[in-house]
Amino acid sequence: MENEKGDIVDLYIPRKCSATNRLIQAQDHAAVQISIANVSEDGRATGENQVYALSGFVRAIGESDSSVNRLAQRDGYLKSVWSASK
Repeated sequence: MENEKGDIVDLYIPRKCSATNRLIQAQDHAAVQISIANVSEDGRATGENQVYALSGFVRAIGESDSSVNRLAQRDGYLKSVWSASK
């Protein structure tokens, strides 16, 4: 919710899991949020980052590593790491 100035005034803004698009509930204490920094050609951080949120469900079934690899390859951070065939 926003006030008249356009500031966000909600006490809690829910997140969605980047891997499953499930809503991450406030009680999900196993959920994590990972920020990967964008870097320039000479290896310096640009100040921008890509955020991935993983729910406790994904972490509990042991799919967080492959999910981060898949998401990072989709966004261009990794090359030829994840494939759909197992």
